[in-house]
Amino acid sequence: MSKIGKQKIAIPEGVTVVRDGDKFSVKGPKGTLSKNFRPDIEIKIEDKLITLNPKRNDKFSKSLWGTYASHLLNMIAGVQNPYQKKLILEGIGFKSEVKGKDLNLALGFSHPVIVKIPEGITATAEKNNITITGIDKELVGNFAASVRALKKPEPYKGKGMRYEGEVIRRKQGKKTV
Repeated sequence: MSKIGKQKIAIPEGVTVVRDGDKFSVKGPKGTLSKNFRPDIEIKIEDKLITLNPKRNDKFSKSLWGTYASHLLNMIAGVQNPYQKKLILEGIGFKSEVKGKDLNLALGFSHPVIVKIPEGITATAEKNNITITGIDKELVGNFAASVRALKKPEPYKGKGMRYEGEVIRRKQGKKTV
């Protein structure tokens, strides 16, 4: 039994959930999200409540049960309050700026790194703080992870890009005799 899947999902005021076959659309004050769901899970929308139940009693259906409930919760929360990830860039000469739909990064390489900002995401860069905002939690997280992967923090001096609140375990380095 899925603890998350068993719970009924309440649809708040100002948010509408529409089902069109296997496609679910969630519309709210900040925008619209849609996602396709497999027919292995029975999803019912009735008077501001969503209930999910697996159609079959196999391992695959049970694994999708809680996952689909989490997806619907994230979609409903995203159209009300956008998701946000903050990245901190540490290091001498490391810079970031947003020009149009591009994120320009100086990461200590011999060339500037230019990353296209996907549709549906806004990014701002102030000094060495990059803020990524959007209504789709999956898209925001994937873009933040791909930007962080360009220059991961190293363990000796802590240079690189890290999430806000992320703790980097530091190593001691060489000792002189």
